[in-house]
Amino acid sequence: MSDPVAVRILEREYLVACPPDERTALLAAAQLLDSRMREVRGSNRMASVDRIAVLAALNLAAEFLKLKHDAGERDRELGRTLGELNRRLDGLLDVTAPR
Repeated sequence: MSDPVAVRILEREYLVACPPDERTALLAAAQLLDSRMREVRGSNRMASVDRIAVLAALNLAAEFLKLKHDAGERDRELGRTLGELNRRLDGLLDVTAPR
């Protein structure tokens, strides 16, 4: 069951339905978004909230995609390393196996 949770972003309060076990994550996400929107807004207080929200969302999406790409690269490198270690172990086992 979802409960309404109040989050505050750029001096505006929003009620968001959220399961109780996800409340902490929602509040953390709202805090991150508020922080990013404040960075985008900077000293230009005349920018519309919609524009600030879109720019903050684009920045967060770009960071997410970079992290996802980097994680994929790390996974591929780990796979290559594990494959090489397995080949070396197989070679050692072949050499030391009784005949």
